[in-house]
Amino acid sequence: MYFCSCRRIFYTKMKIFTSKQIHELDAYTIEHEPISSLNLMERAANALAHEIMERWDKSVPVVVFAGPGNNGGDALAVARMLAEKQYSVSAYLFNIKNSLSDECYSNKLRLRDSKRIKQFVEVTAEFDPPELTDDTLVVDGLFGSGLNKPLSGGFASLVKYINSSNCTVVSIDLPSGLMSEDNTYNIPNNIVCADVTLTLQMKKLCMYFADCQKYVGEVKVLDIGLSKEWIESAESSICIVERGQILSQLRNRSDFAHKGSMGHALIVAGSYGMAGAATLATRACLRSGVGKVTAHIPQCNYNIMQISVPEAIVQIDRDEHCFSEAVDSSLYDAVAIGPGIGQREATGTALITQIRRTTCPIVIDADALNILGTRMAWMQQLPKGVIMTPHPKEFDRMDGENNSDYGRLAKAREMAQRMQAFILLKGHYSALCQPDGTVIFNSTGNAGMATAGAGDVLTGIIVGLLSRGYSQAAATLIGCYIHGLAGDIAAQEKGQESLIASDIIEALPLAFNGLKVNG
Repeated sequence: MYFCSCRRIFYTKMKIFTSKQIHELDAYTIEHEPISSLNLMERAANALAHEIMERWDKSVPVVVFAGPGNNGGDALAVARMLAEKQYSVSAYLFNIKNSLSDECYSNKLRLRDSKRIKQFVEVTAEFDPPELTDDTLVVDGLFGSGLNKPLSGGFASLVKYINSSNCTVVSIDLPSGLMSEDNTYNIPNNIVCADVTLTLQMKKLCMYFADCQKYVGEVKVLDIGLSKEWIESAESSICIVERGQILSQLRNRSDFAHKGSMGHALIVAGSYGMAGAATLATRACLRSGVGKVTAHIPQCNYNIMQISVPEAIVQIDRDEHCFSEAVDSSLYDAVAIGPGIGQREATGTALITQIRRTTCPIVIDADALNILGTRMAWMQQLPKGVIMTPHPKEFDRMDGENNSDYGRLAKAREMAQRMQAFILLKGHYSALCQPDGTVIFNSTGNAGMATAGAGDVLTGIIVGLLSRGYSQAAATLIGCYIHGLAGDIAAQEKGQESLIASDIIEALPLAFNGLKVNG
């Protein structure tokens, strides 16, 4: 297990633990608080019931499905608490193998003795499912984070029955059938599709993957008071970046700063019809606080660049329509290459020549990644410390198709270690895979940023920060966070539907200033 390197970069971090570690956290809390396992379950159920009562009133009929383990125990306790508050509750406990956990058994007895429960059925063989109407609220407590294989048999049939109805589903901790981490070989039809997941203490890794979103729905984390001491001391190779951690790394501008001391970035971008990629990356770079930016572009983009970004230095390629010759990079502090350069043969040759000749930090994005994906031998020539910012399809072109987001992350993590590179897998929760095997998820950004040019903006920000002297790790992580934060600010004004890449650039000043003011 690798210890997350973000501890070396930041003061604190929010860790993501495996299901095994979460069970260790439960056990540690029970032993050291101290508190009995049954009382800890009662505490969790109280939090769950309170959240449910905040969202749904007593007019909503509630059907609780409880499994034989501790997730089922939580569900039975929730059923009892809702019934005591005059909710109409029908509870079904599935005890097919006549083997309940101790806590589930205790909550079965408590619920059975309740005088307010509408209906309690312990299923040991055949099951006649209740009608699930449009106004029914289903509490899914069949299986939680300990599941390690796909559901089958009767449980799979029950899941399909729940999913085929129009009822509202709230899942406890995890939708039943979904595994905490790797769902590559899971059976999609055998996973509950929850409208809301009330997860206990912290999010699970699968909740950061796009291909699991349709199962978890809205995720709300409920603090149930698990041991902070254990959380702070436990090792984790995966964490989530937070505002305070970014703030601690931002550099103050010297009162005596001048453009020569604030870094000089080179951006190789654009081709015929793709001038926008070059201008967006260049504008974003300037907004990241860099002293100077040189944009290397083909002749056809010259007028557009000079008019759109008058602050940039423009360097013209010998080819009128595309990038075709490597640039002397000795005068620059960092280089970004790829946005909108196309995939012509001449461009590919110029790309690998540029990479070989560049000795300063380099960011590779967009078409540059696509070119590398068709010439796999060139991947071995990338320098240590290189930053690559692929979206999922770009990464798959470089390393083969993936059946799941978990599998893609695992491959990116392995590639980052093998190549000693920084690989930023872009998405709703962009994941920075570092050379030491650690992974840091970004916590900013929104769906409105799924728009053309947003990636070019990110590239510009990162190369700007690199040019100012930030390390590859810090520049990539800060750049990703600021990029997402600017997108969030822009979405507040423009709305997600109407957000475009230029809006993100325009919001960068507010993102930087707001971070410092509110940090």
